[in-house]
Amino acid sequence: MSETPDAPRSPRDDRTQTYDSAVDSGERIGSYRLLTELGQGGMGQVWLAEQTVPVRRQVALKIVKAGMDTAQVIARFEAERQALALMDHPAIAKMFEAGATAQGRPYFAMEYVRGESLTTYSDRQRLTTRERLELFLQLCDGVHHAHQKGIIHRDLKPSNILVTLQDDHAVPKIIDFGVAKAMSQPLTAHTLYTSIGGFVGTPEYMSPEQAEMRNGDIDTRTDVYALGVVLYELLTGALPFERHLFKQLTFDEIRRTIREVEPLRPSTQVTRPGPASTDAAGSRRTEPARLAGLLRGDLDWITMRALEKDRARRYGSVSDLAADVRRHLTNQPVLAGPPSAVYRARKFVRRHRVGVAATVMVLVLAIAFGALMAVQAKRIASERDRANREAQAAREVSSFLVGLFEVSKPSEAAANSITARQMLDKGADRIQQETQLEPQIKAALLATMGDVYKSVGLYPKAQRLSEAALQTRRELHGSRSPETASSLAQLAEVMWRRGQLAEAEQMHREALDIRRSAFGGESLEVAESLAGLATVLTAKAEYSQAESLLQDSLRLYRTFAGEPHANPARVLTALANIRFQKADYAGAERLLRDAHDVDQKLLGPGHPRTIGDATNVATALLVQGNYAQAEAVYRDNLRETIRTLGPEHADLATAYGALGSALYYQSRYGDAEEVYRKALKIAQTAFGDDHNEVAVASGNLGQALDAQRKYAESVKLYGEALAIGRRVLGPQHPEVATYLIWMSGASRHTGKPAAAEAAAREALEINRVTLGAEHPRTAEAEGALGMAFSAQRKWNDAERHLIASANALTGRPGVEGDLSQVIREIVAMYEALGKPREAAEWRARLPK
Repeated sequence: MSETPDAPRSPRDDRTQTYDSAVDSGERIGSYRLLTELGQGGMGQVWLAEQTVPVRRQVALKIVKAGMDTAQVIARFEAERQALALMDHPAIAKMFEAGATAQGRPYFAMEYVRGESLTTYSDRQRLTTRERLELFLQLCDGVHHAHQKGIIHRDLKPSNILVTLQDDHAVPKIIDFGVAKAMSQPLTAHTLYTSIGGFVGTPEYMSPEQAEMRNGDIDTRTDVYALGVVLYELLTGALPFERHLFKQLTFDEIRRTIREVEPLRPSTQVTRPGPASTDAAGSRRTEPARLAGLLRGDLDWITMRALEKDRARRYGSVSDLAADVRRHLTNQPVLAGPPSAVYRARKFVRRHRVGVAATVMVLVLAIAFGALMAVQAKRIASERDRANREAQAAREVSSFLVGLFEVSKPSEAAANSITARQMLDKGADRIQQETQLEPQIKAALLATMGDVYKSVGLYPKAQRLSEAALQTRRELHGSRSPETASSLAQLAEVMWRRGQLAEAEQMHREALDIRRSAFGGESLEVAESLAGLATVLTAKAEYSQAESLLQDSLRLYRTFAGEPHANPARVLTALANIRFQKADYAGAERLLRDAHDVDQKLLGPGHPRTIGDATNVATALLVQGNYAQAEAVYRDNLRETIRTLGPEHADLATAYGALGSALYYQSRYGDAEEVYRKALKIAQTAFGDDHNEVAVASGNLGQALDAQRKYAESVKLYGEALAIGRRVLGPQHPEVATYLIWMSGASRHTGKPAAAEAAAREALEINRVTLGAEHPRTAEAEGALGMAFSAQRKWNDAERHLIASANALTGRPGVEGDLSQVIREIVAMYEALGKPREAAEWRARLPK
């Protein structure tokens, strides 16, 4: 253990040596040789020592100082080391051995931690808020372990928490554990103590009950409070009560401050004027306003609940505190919440009983006199202002629409045959150029036009309009307003459709944070943001977190069932998508049918979303082998999509791709090729050349060509799909693995078995990590690798993979591949290995 006191002292510093240490550098105690004194307090010392037998290592050796070895001190020292011996946790420095010197003074040797304090490490590494919270959770786990062993630290603070690196991962280590409980006076130099009343701990981190100086009334919630202070400091770079303040106060004033004065919320602390706020934000790789936004809401509530003066309102345990932090990190509703107005008022009254009583008497008379007139005046003014706003809005919208439909100039009217697209473009241009519109109305029109462009698949224009709406609303309402959150969510949706997943995720998270602050955890707005964020995470193959968010969103939609816009169909579809990834096709079909029923009821059978639901159900049928039935649905929905959205809409890329898959699985490869080419052309026009939709269309067309032995073009298309997938989705995405499997087959067919092996190996590794060993796509990668080995006559390597592939194709639903081809390769392999019996057994398994 590295006991790093707040002010290390030399063992020869006479100013701090009340008693002769009686030990010196180089001296031996048991199997340890003392090297350097790390620190000391009134009753003990900690030395860096070297153990020579039975192992050679450096330890921290703690020993009672000469002259302090009274029966009481030794008894408490023994109790401390016995308690420490019970603990075994990676976040707590380990105790190795205990003993006594020749003079009978007890000592124990602990793990020597080379590290720096929690806050120093976090600031030097410029850890983000999320990274700091992850370190804090490790710390909470360690304190919880100690509590389970019946030990309360009572002096938790950053200087007693060192961060060290283990396997390149930062790990916090709690040191000096149990000192305040085991000894009459703690070791670290700046720990306050008085024997009168038992004032134990460090004032800045001390709980109100500790400040009461009734040590028999201390429980684990004292450590919860100290962890709240540590969390406050990690988040803001400041303490709830700064050291310089306590230096100006008397002993009793310090105690009163701890017991009665409420600290600033973390989000308020980081926006205080001065360089400290800028420095704190910079140490967290952000700006003060952005940092305040991150802290406002969940983290404010969590921290302030841990710092409650009344411990009955505090978290009941460290595990409860940690659980709320984890909920915040996974975007789940936290249990902590803002103190109610009644609670705050009650506390104010307790502090100012006499003044409040007098004030109430005066206020009762004043309120009784003015209430009627005030209510009446407010009602009249409110009605007048509302009417004026609505009239102005109506005039401006009317003027805008009249101007939009004017065709007085033949050049503008194009002989009165102006198209809907031209009118849409004209309207968008006019909104952006109009200087007389009220900003609030302009923002609403920009957002509406952005939605229209998104609905017709013109995503670049949708993005520009949505960005303009967002900027206007930020200027008009502020960065934390519900209107701004609405624009963030809209823009995130556009970015997701354009394949810009990182930007979409960031915007959805910001919108979710704002909506939780504005509406609380239970609202349709929060449900919408949870679903939007989950959709992006699903695209990034972060399925577990996405599913958790979707379940929360679905619960909220069902809570508000019957209200306008409470439509859970999108959430049901997103959950079905995750079921697809997990190869639960029957479960996906059930969810998709539920989504179709909901949209058909709420939107009608001809709505584009209802049509899309029917397409999704057909996809579930397709993967379960109902190819002809799926084809029929795809053709009906394709015709309806063209009728309602036009022949060039972006959604047609998906519609043509779905129909092509139904044709491909029925071995109608030429028909599939024709349809896939249409899908690719539309995707390239709608999304550009760097979008996952283009990668999917390229890969599908490559498969249709591959099946027709048109290998040269199929290899080119697979390469394009693979390059786009790696750029857009990342190199470890399951879609990338699919393109690699296809590329492996094409490479094998074109006489490049080594390249086929490399592609199959990469695909197998990706799918094992992201989807698991039992997933159908993992079995497909296994088969591709086996075929690549077989093509190189690497029979011993091929055997395991080919047999696994054959078994999966025989007995596992959802696995794609040619069973006959795999079995023929196995037969050829055993014949080449001189195993005719095994070859005959597998030949008998060939499908008839």
